[in-house]
Amino acid sequence: MSKATRYDCLFRGLVNVWRPHQHYRRVPLGAFRTISSTIQPSSTRPVIVLGIETSCDDTAAAIVRSDGTILSEVVKGQQSLHEPMGGVVPTLASRGHSEQLPGVICQALAQAQVTVDDLDAIAVTRGPGLPPCLPVGLNAAKTLAAVHGKPLIGVHHMEAHALTARMTSSLRQHPAFPFMTLLISGGHTLLLTVNGVGDYDALATTLDNAVGEAIDKTARALELAWIKGRRGGPGAALEQAALNGSPERYEQLLPMPMLQRNKSTMAFSFSGLKTAVVRLIERDNVLADPQKVSDMASAFQTACIRHIEQKLEIALRNEIKMAGKPISALVVSGGVASNTFFRSRLQSLASSFDIPLVCPPPQLCTDNGAMIAWAGIERLQAGLVDDYTITTLPKWPIESLKSHTSHQN
Repeated sequence: MSKATRYDCLFRGLVNVWRPHQHYRRVPLGAFRTISSTIQPSSTRPVIVLGIETSCDDTAAAIVRSDGTILSEVVKGQQSLHEPMGGVVPTLASRGHSEQLPGVICQALAQAQVTVDDLDAIAVTRGPGLPPCLPVGLNAAKTLAAVHGKPLIGVHHMEAHALTARMTSSLRQHPAFPFMTLLISGGHTLLLTVNGVGDYDALATTLDNAVGEAIDKTARALELAWIKGRRGGPGAALEQAALNGSPERYEQLLPMPMLQRNKSTMAFSFSGLKTAVVRLIERDNVLADPQKVSDMASAFQTACIRHIEQKLEIALRNEIKMAGKPISALVVSGGVASNTFFRSRLQSLASSFDIPLVCPPPQLCTDNGAMIAWAGIERLQAGLVDDYTITTLPKWPIESLKSHTSHQN
């Protein structure tokens, strides 16, 4: 499919590519503020939602059904654009989204064998995310929703990660609310109690770098080549290097995060640890010895998970002590949750508290359209839809969803 055809597919209705004989329904501009909040899905069949994700450097779209079935999922990465730059460049990422998104959406519809008219709603990442990237997805979603008269749902990126475990087919209806979730990614390290859709209590967040950001920068300092593919990148490269290393060589030389000294402080901090690694790499000439590189990767990874474990232990003890508020599970999601070493350590921690650990499949931990579609389904079923006039929110605290939800209800 040519670029011109892809843009024609997206902005002239998408449906014409797959069913040329059908005509799409136009919606008057004056309806932009009302139609999205008045259309309700039929209760006699499963809800079907398109999810669009462009918050960082992955261009993604997926079609998901309310029974948890992923009808299609398409993700186009941009590693070749950003690896030479040493990290994600927002303006390059935005350009990549603009080029790839029309074809990604068309491909998702084709794989699911549906048209836009078959959808019950269109969900899209509204924030948080990179300011140049978010508008690409949101503008496409608003155009499709307005042209076809579909409800528009602006999704909080981290809420989508938090709710993904409820979509997984083997875990339908589980975990039940409330549950605790640890969201670990390149942009966030966040511990929450999830009371319901749009209802989150923040237990701990990072004071400086997110754990994923610290991992990526350490991988860069160790000059590790990015792993290719959807689950690739600098974080995957560090995890792979650590497999051949042992933490003992450097673990005594790496200071635990400052907050480790005050064990009751509910916050994360990775900046000091990352800085110490960079200095030690130079001091011990680590890059000259592949074994030292692996040992450093292992020591850094171990220090990160120890810090996370300590804060989780405090939170779990506090939650268990709270009468009448038992948590059903510990959910771990976000891109860093695909790290098998982290999963193994967190599984042991959850088992010690006799609660299940729930992690989405690794391919659903990294950014994807399916999680956006599922969050859209959960919000649609709760009656939470948005006007076509919504704008992006690059900085959007997840706790603020509670007041937004109350206002909509």
